[in-house]
Amino acid sequence: MNTVANLIDKTLEATVAPSFTRVGIGVRERVFDWTPLERLSMTGKTVAITGVTSGIGRAAAEAMASLGANLVLIGRDEEKMQRVQSELSQRAAAAGSVSYALADLGVLEQVHDAATAVSERHHELHGLIHNAGALFNERRIADDGMELTTKVQVVAPFLLTSLLMPNLTAGRGRVLTMSSGGMYTAGLTVSSLQMPEDTYSGTQQYARAKRAQVTLNEMWAERHGDSGVAFHALHPGWVDTPGVSSALPGFGKVLGPLLRSPEQGADTLVWLAAAPLGAIQPNGSFWHDRQIRPIHRLSSTRKTDTPERRDELWTWTAQAAGVAD
Repeated sequence: MNTVANLIDKTLEATVAPSFTRVGIGVRERVFDWTPLERLSMTGKTVAITGVTSGIGRAAAEAMASLGANLVLIGRDEEKMQRVQSELSQRAAAAGSVSYALADLGVLEQVHDAATAVSERHHELHGLIHNAGALFNERRIADDGMELTTKVQVVAPFLLTSLLMPNLTAGRGRVLTMSSGGMYTAGLTVSSLQMPEDTYSGTQQYARAKRAQVTLNEMWAERHGDSGVAFHALHPGWVDTPGVSSALPGFGKVLGPLLRSPEQGADTLVWLAAAPLGAIQPNGSFWHDRQIRPIHRLSSTRKTDTPERRDELWTWTAQAAGVAD
């Protein structure tokens, strides 16, 4: 059965479109006989997560709350945080809890403040989920002049992970990064990680940031795997979320009913957070639909992924985050 299932999975993965839509997850769930998420438990596990007000992050938070997790929501809008906290608390298992810490990920001082709040409340952290991320059709910059996509999706997660490493180490936690299948189109770059105004493309900038996320995930595992912390990245496929509808309205119109639901998009994320550690090896992997995937599909992007460029990316990101390399 596994041989047949693996053959079906490889065939789907080679086709891209069926693999990334609801067709792919529907087939894989059946042929691999997935363990339903509701059979897993996160009781006693504390997980901090960004990007929870809608879409995949909201679906993941709802699922983890129902599994008994103690959730710490990180977001910038206090009114939204209070609303989501209240709604999730109503769905949470009796053993779980929901709290929040405020931070605009485009402002590193606020990332510091949020990390301090989380660290003081929770000596042991069992999960840190980097889910926040938006695709901007027009170039936006943070207060310090950095392009906002890179600031929010590359630099801020690096800083938050660095600041919470003692808590993650104490809890033998998992750092999970939500990337995108769009990163397959982008090579690894540092010098072009912030696209200038005259050549700016929101989709290309997003793909470059997502490529950087996946690369850094592997590097975290290589450099800090002996800490007992697990690092994993994943992509959710093509999901019908408010962010996709806003940034790529034509995409949704074309694919329509083939897009995955937010719950389907969140499945592997929740599974990585809740599954036994032995099921999610080796450390530093990249996942889609509960299976490890290659980080390159194209020879052109693979050629850009050199040890020298990886070191350059790590050094640049650490410096941008104000973290000692």
